[in-house]
Amino acid sequence: MQGEQFGETAKALRDGDLDRAPVTPAERLLLQFVETLTKHAYKITDEQVQGLRDAGWTDPQIAEAVYIGALFAMFVRLADAFRGAFDE
Repeated sequence: MQGEQFGETAKALRDGDLDRAPVTPAERLLLQFVETLTKHAYKITDEQVQGLRDAGWTDPQIAEAVYIGALFAMFVRLADAFRGAFDE
């Protein structure tokens, strides 16, 4: 039952429906930032980062979001690359 209170949020995010996720405005902004990082990292702007700061996120928290987002992207790409590579 641990995490039960986050079930609705997890389902909305799994479904790719950020608008339905019951998160705070600051959390929504951070999730939108990570989405940009995941899909089009080159489109991240200084203004977007400043918006996160204005919403109360610290530079170390923003950096951690980048690190985690980048690591998960790498894990997915590794899994995709090796999927079936060793099946015989």
